Amino acid sequence: MSQLLFIIGISWLAGFSAFIGSSIAQIEDTPNTEAKQEFIYGIVALGGGILLAAVAYALTPKAIEELGITSLTISFCLGGLIFCFLDAVITKISGQKAQLMAMLLDFIPEAISMGAVFGQNQNLGILLGSFIAAQNLPEGFNSYREMKHSGLSSRKIQIALFAISFIGPIAACLGYFFLQDNNILTASIMSFASGGILYLIFQDIAPQAKMKNHWKPPLGAILGFAIGMIAHKLLGL
Repeated sequence: MSQLLFIIGISWLAGFSAFIGSSIAQIEDTPNTEAKQEFIYGIVALGGGILLAAVAYALTPKAIEELGITSLTISFCLGGLIFCFLDAVITKISGQKAQLMAMLLDFIPEAISMGAVFGQNQNLGILLGSFIAAQNLPEGFNSYREMKHSGLSSRKIQIALFAISFIGPIAACLGYFFLQDNNILTASIMSFASGGILYLIFQDIAPQAKMKNHWKPPLGAILGFAIGMIAHKLLGL
């Protein structure tokens, strides 16, 4: 039971970090200068770098280890195709919500995977939880700005992001109870998530991190990936 409570706690905190990010965006009220724009674009790149680190260090290694070439390729490419489809549908229905969609689409399969692997490899579960929290912070920040720009009130945005934090424990518990002994299915979900996340990075996140005649914002991606490497080393994986 103590392990389950730990999983619930870390998965909720991982989701709650998006709410913290949105709160920072709400409080932040500096003039919209060029330097501020560079900072915002850098935050977008930071989230992309952390997502890339999650793919490289937490998701694909398990998938490569457990799956054959055919199932690995199919699940990975299927993730990219389905995320592409959802991206097009959500954009058509509700406008451009790239950061929020990225957060939701990667949060759920990552949380499921975290719960599934926790019983077998606690350090890997902690690493996944750390990645989710680290990537959700800048994604929450940028999601708030994106939705605020589209006309939603601060209160509605904050309520939505706070509610989203509870998706983490639900998804993690599903993984813990139903996938813990199914390495193949867990690895397939990780591979699927990797393909989808990679699509989001290049379709939605990386283009938003580019500023004409400015070269500093993409350094956020370097910092994000460095955070992933450090977490990987600290947990001895």
